[in-house]
Amino acid sequence: MLEPIRRPIRRAVAPVRALFVSDASAGVLLILVAAAAMIVANSPLGDDYHDLFHTYWWPKEVFYLNNLHKWINDGLMVLFFFVVGLEVKRELIAGQLSSADKRTLPIISAVAGMAVPALIYVVIAGGDPRLIRGWAIPAATDIAFAMGVLGLLGSRVPASLRLFLLTVAIVDDIGAVLVIAVFYTSELSVMWLAISVAIFGVLVGMNRFGVKRLWPFVLVAVALWLAVLFSGVHATIAGVLAALTIPMRKVDGHSMLEKAEHGLAPWSAYLVVPVFGFANAGVHILEMSLDEVFAALPLAIAAGLFFGKQLGIFTIVVLAVKLGIAKKPDNANWMEIWGVTILTGIGFTMSLFVSGLAFGDNDLLIDEAKIGILLGSIISAIVGYVALRITTKHPEEASMHEEAKATTP
Repeated sequence: MLEPIRRPIRRAVAPVRALFVSDASAGVLLILVAAAAMIVANSPLGDDYHDLFHTYWWPKEVFYLNNLHKWINDGLMVLFFFVVGLEVKRELIAGQLSSADKRTLPIISAVAGMAVPALIYVVIAGGDPRLIRGWAIPAATDIAFAMGVLGLLGSRVPASLRLFLLTVAIVDDIGAVLVIAVFYTSELSVMWLAISVAIFGVLVGMNRFGVKRLWPFVLVAVALWLAVLFSGVHATIAGVLAALTIPMRKVDGHSMLEKAEHGLAPWSAYLVVPVFGFANAGVHILEMSLDEVFAALPLAIAAGLFFGKQLGIFTIVVLAVKLGIAKKPDNANWMEIWGVTILTGIGFTMSLFVSGLAFGDNDLLIDEAKIGILLGSIISAIVGYVALRITTKHPEEASMHEEAKATTP
């Protein structure tokens, strides 16, 4: 008797429920965090928001990490990069990047998806020498945000395209880490760099000699972080390097790497990245003039993310398939592939991170960069979602998903 009442209620709450399950939850949390940061930064609490993260605790000469913002970006974010490193290693050894036929399309797509946005950025903003360091800002895709938007579409999007987006974003992260290490390194300390190499060697040796517990790796990884911090290379690189030494070999049916990734991924997605987003997404936009909001920097970043990402990735996918270099994702048409390439223009986390490295203590340029990142990411999310919503529907994917759920113990 209650079914006629329950049915419209379920239909009404289904979109809301979809926001907080599966792939969508982490991405939606980032959206809410970014919105909260913008609201607080432009409210009467704006000065308190700034002071919370940027008030100095002690002189820089005492210890480099002298405010909450630096502890988040150079300390807490090491966990995010550690999880990225674990994910990359797993994919390289046993996942979608483990064989040439699987990794060809994601790798060339990610390279094109970094190069074209950077080129568009330089064309628009390259005339100002102060801005040239920001070329890598629109080159990164935010995995959680992009997969969150894709998750909202449910089974309408074929599984092959979900996998394609995920692997492109992972390769994209590898590229971003290399860019940070090579192009955003300050003056190097040879002594601390040598110490970092020695500590990394200890971690490699621990892997080789079969250390079976995670905590010794964690202790040595903390030492590696400190050494890299003092070396001049950005400290978060230590997280990736440490992750690459975690053993993948199976013991009792499980590997240390898989256990670590499974245990740490939720902390990264639901604590580290949201805290980073709240600390970095706030822009005092009400205090900026229209000339600053629509300056060359935000326009270059937004154009690089929205136009550059889809142009670079979609073009290279078409060329690779037509030339026989790679196969088109299964059960996907060209309109669906195009829609997914639009979502790669969501740059949030890594783009915000790179903008801080690119412009240092120049608050105006950092704020302009944030506007460009948020603008490009929001447009990419909305247009990508709408494009996929109106071009794709795969009922067979829904039935396969239901069968998989039914057979799961």
